[in-house]
Amino acid sequence: MDLPDQRGFVIWFTGLSGAGKTTLAQKLKSRLERQGLNVYLLDGDVLRTGLNADLGFSPADRRENIRRAAEVARLLVEEGYCVLATFISPFHADRQKARQIIGAHRFKEVYLKCPIAICESRDVKGLYQKARAGLISDFTGIDSPYEVPDHPEVVIATDQLPVEEAVNKLYDELFDSNG
Repeated sequence: MDLPDQRGFVIWFTGLSGAGKTTLAQKLKSRLERQGLNVYLLDGDVLRTGLNADLGFSPADRRENIRRAAEVARLLVEEGYCVLATFISPFHADRQKARQIIGAHRFKEVYLKCPIAICESRDVKGLYQKARAGLISDFTGIDSPYEVPDHPEVVIATDQLPVEEAVNKLYDELFDSNG
């Protein structure tokens, strides 16, 4: 993936709610835009308020959520955008399907590794608390599984790195021309 060319590609951020997907993507977006790239942040929470508002959190709905997101990302990639996709995307098969839809050569998976206790402490919406109280069902990490990626292109331990260091590591691992 060459940075100087404006060829479309997707950086797919996956991890538990509260792992830092949107936070890191926003910082990376700013950095890439300063370098002249056309960048689009495709955020899972935003998509669920519009295009995917009709979907719940059952395995079938999660699969459809990721399929739709991948189709939108593919359209943006075809127009030359760098798409930063931030989705919990808890199931390996769904992430693989997204890679297939977008094209493996244009898809980089970034796993944001973070212990659930840290994710819960970052939860400003109180979703984990609601899930533990039984008010939200099928919540990833509580009563629905998260399948850790087998071979992501990048792993960032967001509980161990400050945001700026995490963005630098992510940038270096994705765009370093020597890597």
